[in-house]
Amino acid sequence: MNLTIRHATTSDEFAVRRLAVLDSSSPPTGDVLLAEMDDELWAALSLDTGAVVADPFRPSRDLVDLLRLRANGLAGEARGRTRARAHLLPRAA
Repeated sequence: MNLTIRHATTSDEFAVRRLAVLDSSSPPTGDVLLAEMDDELWAALSLDTGAVVADPFRPSRDLVDLLRLRANGLAGEARGRTRARAHLLPRAA
């Protein structure tokens, strides 16, 4: 099986809503990461709120953990870029 973790696009909206219905949850909002197995959506995580939905009929717990790990990595990358830009700004006298 092939695993893909990627950012959701507007074309994923229906699939994410369907997944949320299966999970008896509200769909995640904002910037969303998806975990797909062989091009089938198994889990989704909001980078903005941390909300997760996952297919309750599939073994998706590990995929949720991977989404959280990737989200933490993306947050760390964003912090690093912010620090790098701060060094480029002139300092006040």
